Amino acid sequence: MFSLTFKDYWKCANALKGDIFGPAQITHVITYEVEIVYITAELDEYNLIVDFGAAQSSLQQVLRPMEFKTLPDLPQFEGINTTTEYLCYYLHQEISRRVQDEFKGTLRVVLRESPVAYAAYEAPATYST
Repeated sequence: MFSLTFKDYWKCANALKGDIFGPAQITHVITYEVEIVYITAELDEYNLIVDFGAAQSSLQQVLRPMEFKTLPDLPQFEGINTTTEYLCYYLHQEISRRVQDEFKGTLRVVLRESPVAYAAYEAPATYST
């Protein structure tokens, strides 16, 4: 298997719903380290996993509109508990939608909240509505 990884970071605020989240129910600031891994068994006709420009651009298109925003206030998250696990899934879907013409493999999204806590979502890079 071949893989190509892109990293970035994303600053936002969040407030989770439910007593299980304790103090995280209060609006708090998070800086996520974002890791997107493109995985495929075969290289394309140019011997690439995915075009660097398309991969970097897709990540920027997804992250920048949410930069410095309070997640529960954004329309795409209305009524959704924006846990780190859910955000991995959300990023996977949004990036998959943007690279569906350039990439046909598996996409792994990792969000690191700290050096000791992170979540991931991995699935084929297909977009479902």
